[in-house]
Amino acid sequence: MAVPTPAATPQQLGRFTLKALLGQGSQATVWLAWDPLLQREVAIKLLRPEVTGDQRDAWLAEARLMSGLSHPNIVAVHEAMQEGGRAWMVLERVEGLTLADRLARQGAMAPREAAEMMLQVLDALACAHGHGIIHRDLKPANVLLARDGRARVMDFGIATRLSAAPDGRIVGSVATISPEGASGQAATPAMDIFAAGMLLGHALLGQPMRTGMDGLTPTAMLQRAVAEPVSWPEPAPQPVDDPLRALVLRAVAAQPAMRFESAAAFREALGGWLNPEAPQPAASHATLEFLLRRMRLTGDFPALSDSVMRIQRVTASDSESVHALSAEILKDVALTHKLLRLVNTVHFSHLGTGAITTVSRAAALVGFAGIRNMAMSVMLLEHMRNRSHAQRMKEMFLEALMTAMVTDQLTPPSPEREEAFLAGMFSHLGRLLVAYYFPDEAERVRLRLVPPSDGSKPRPAWHSPAEARAAREVLGLDFDALGLGVAQAWGLPDSLCHALRVAEGDMPQRALAGTERLRWAVRAAGEMVQSLLAADAGEDQITMRRLASGYVRGLAMSQDSLVQAVQTAQQQLADLATTMGIELPAKARARRLLGQASASEATATLVLPDPASEAHAQDLLAAGIAEVTETLAGDAVVLNEVLRMILETLLRAMNFRRVVLATRSPRQTVMTARLALGEGAPELARQLSVNLQPTGTMDLFAAACLKGLDTQIADARAPDLQARLPAWCREAGARSFLLMPLMSKGVPLGMIYADRDRPIAVADRELSLLRTLRNQAVMAFKTAG
Repeated sequence: MAVPTPAATPQQLGRFTLKALLGQGSQATVWLAWDPLLQREVAIKLLRPEVTGDQRDAWLAEARLMSGLSHPNIVAVHEAMQEGGRAWMVLERVEGLTLADRLARQGAMAPREAAEMMLQVLDALACAHGHGIIHRDLKPANVLLARDGRARVMDFGIATRLSAAPDGRIVGSVATISPEGASGQAATPAMDIFAAGMLLGHALLGQPMRTGMDGLTPTAMLQRAVAEPVSWPEPAPQPVDDPLRALVLRAVAAQPAMRFESAAAFREALGGWLNPEAPQPAASHATLEFLLRRMRLTGDFPALSDSVMRIQRVTASDSESVHALSAEILKDVALTHKLLRLVNTVHFSHLGTGAITTVSRAAALVGFAGIRNMAMSVMLLEHMRNRSHAQRMKEMFLEALMTAMVTDQLTPPSPEREEAFLAGMFSHLGRLLVAYYFPDEAERVRLRLVPPSDGSKPRPAWHSPAEARAAREVLGLDFDALGLGVAQAWGLPDSLCHALRVAEGDMPQRALAGTERLRWAVRAAGEMVQSLLAADAGEDQITMRRLASGYVRGLAMSQDSLVQAVQTAQQQLADLATTMGIELPAKARARRLLGQASASEATATLVLPDPASEAHAQDLLAAGIAEVTETLAGDAVVLNEVLRMILETLLRAMNFRRVVLATRSPRQTVMTARLALGEGAPELARQLSVNLQPTGTMDLFAAACLKGLDTQIADARAPDLQARLPAWCREAGARSFLLMPLMSKGVPLGMIYADRDRPIAVADRELSLLRTLRNQAVMAFKTAG
């Protein structure tokens, strides 16, 4: 029965009339309301009047997160409003019970009922994760079971962006929180996978999987969540077969790497349990399972899959996308240098900006798609070198990269363009994986592709029936099915996985669009790349034009445009190969992919001096100051963009291990980390705290910040200094560090902390440049308001 509206609550909120109280929590109440404009019932989540400041901002952030999610299994947010000191969120009205209410009233669900409900919850999580959003508080009370039979996930009140820096807070419900969540680690999809497993277990058991929590303090509960693996309680209230129980226990494994790779993978496995007679995807094949195990043990391609996933997620992120990608690149010094050399080739000379010396600047100038594609290329190459069969892998990599570049050139500006490069690259994924992990089997497949007995040239093997047949004879699975299975195990978006199924048969004689066009563009790119490899000198152009003529109508491009797309990609590949130092033997077939461009014609490489030299440090500092100055002079200054540029310049120019920018709110006395770069920087950022009004003895950091004193410590391990350092600094274990306060009108608004494992010795000229960068950070805060 609905609870009457309390007198303290207004009967009217804007145009909405409150009708009945549906529920209430610590921060908000939920009301049934009437929208006279659209003539419909809605649910209104009304923030309590006492919730203000940062809490209100966080609450409104929930509205922004949820408004970007449109999915039949997620409760929709229509709008968020503020008026007369009140703030509220207008939600879709869903009639039904929460899963918590259903379990309290009727007890455990039947296994099939629980599994079918869980499929819908996992669909919702897959959608959220695809948008870079982690729920962090999935529990029975946050799942609505609507009268139409659909399960709906709600209450993203503590959700966060995947790219958000960890703040050390522990958020979530003890009944479903993961061990890493209970220890305050950064939010990841694996945390939601764990909670989903706990949710399914709760539905099957009719009780939480974690038992014996009654009477424990919150701290003790969290300690148990971290230390004690989840097991299936015995005796169970109802029988659950071993396969289903195994799925639950895999989802709630203590180590994130042992859980399902994604919500989609969990859903697929659960769907397989529900429909055991249905044809199983490649992911159930023994060869693929063996390959995935070997990949996890070896470590190279799992690292690549993590990079792919991060890049895909930031694609759907907010204005911080480019900077999130830049931060990932900066984690690898070699990758940073190679990427900077890449963006300083003549291929990017049209930018007219001179030498580009920071990844942040490269991202801003070249654009997200360009940085994304180049970073992908570098990461793939890095994980395919230094093996006994490195030369063959190098040539195969160039084939895959050329296919990706041609596919990109064949795709006009559109939403599909974001996936064109990856679709072309991963059309080779299966054969790359086999060549890398199973070189003997790869050679056996190649030997089965013998030339025809009549002496004519064999058709290019790529995606041919002969290649698929040979792969199945050796591996039991063809390369395409193997690559698709790995892509699905990695949790790549469904649209991209669909594009990986290269088109077969005759091309439709009509203009294509969307994913269908992308699939045919991948096939066209692959066939033209293979024709370059197979054609004799002087015949490649004839062969290319003949192939192109078959794709004119479907891709809605002229024959000349198709040929030009290949030539443009060929030049790009030559630029990349020269810049990356990829050298091929004189007789290597892959040389044909590089055309006739020489290294001197293809690139004008930025030469990066020895990072240990003083002159090099000063040059990089000066270049960084110039870039920040230019950015500050622009029409719209994005504060975090400028601050990241400053930190990156400090990190690279001075060869610091970590650089952290800490700030304080105007009415607070404690500084906490805002941005952090470098090895181990996120962990340090979670601990860093400087109290400007301590109750006891003031430490060195607080004293230096209050006095505005730049401080350089050559040996932080000296016994007489240790007592003056805060606990977080001692635990950081840095050999030496630099502290530079950010002052405004004599009041500290923040500080820059930088450390490294060898003594810091800053020359006068370098110190002057460092102070200029620090002053630019202060100016950025003032400019941004």
